[in-house]
Amino acid sequence: MSVASKGDAVKVHYTGKLQDGTVFDSSANREPLQFTLGDGNMIKGFDAAVQGMEIGQEKSVTIPSNEAYGEKRDDMMLDIPLTQVPPHIKPEIGMELSLQNQQGQPVPVKVVGVDEEKVTLDANHPLAGQDLIFDITLVEIG
Repeated sequence: MSVASKGDAVKVHYTGKLQDGTVFDSSANREPLQFTLGDGNMIKGFDAAVQGMEIGQEKSVTIPSNEAYGEKRDDMMLDIPLTQVPPHIKPEIGMELSLQNQQGQPVPVKVVGVDEEKVTLDANHPLAGQDLIFDITLVEIG
C-alpha cells in the first residue's frame, strides 16, 4: 500500500482542537482538505504528521506551537495613538480589525487594549502560542 510522501498531492479530513478540547476548525461536512506535502503551505507539524500515512489511516497528533503558528511575539503587539485611528472606528477590546502591511496586503489584528491615548493591537496569529491537537484521516494520495 502506498504511503504519503513529500511532493504528493493528498486529501485529508481533519479536526483541529485546542488543549481544552475546543474545536477551532474541521473539514467535517465539507470537502477534504487538499494540499501538496512539503510545499510549505501547511503548518510544519501538520505536514509532518501526514507524511508516511496510508489511505484510510487515522491518527491524532499534538503539534507544539513552534511547529504550528509559532510563539506569541512581542514585536507583533502594536500601540497606535488614538489620533491615528479613523474617526468612524471606535476601538473596543476584542474587536477584530485589518491593517495593511508595507506590500499593501491585509493583516488581521485584534484590539487587546484601549486607553485615553492609544489602542493596543495584537497582530499575532490567533492560534500563536498554543499547542494544537489534530485528528487526521488520509483520504487520498495523488
